Amino acid sequence: MDRNITLYTTTMCPVCGMVKQFLNDMNIEYKEVNVDLNPIAMIKLIGKTKRFSVPQTNINGQWVFGFDPVRILKIVNAN
Repeated sequence: MDRNITLYTTTMCPVCGMVKQFLNDMNIEYKEVNVDLNPIAMIKLIGKTKRFSVPQTNINGQWVFGFDPVRILKIVNAN
């Protein structure tokens, strides 16, 4: 199963840590983009989602906002 998962985070975000821990616990590979360290990525993210908050997870083009393990697994298992 080929997945393209990108998790957008910030350094001090506790909910971002929860999503990372969940993905790690489920052995789901992902790419992390810390928007604190990459302001261009932050601008692009806001342009795509119209949201100023993190975490935001893109799974094969579908967005999950915040910590929503049920939705994450639903999308991951559907692909």
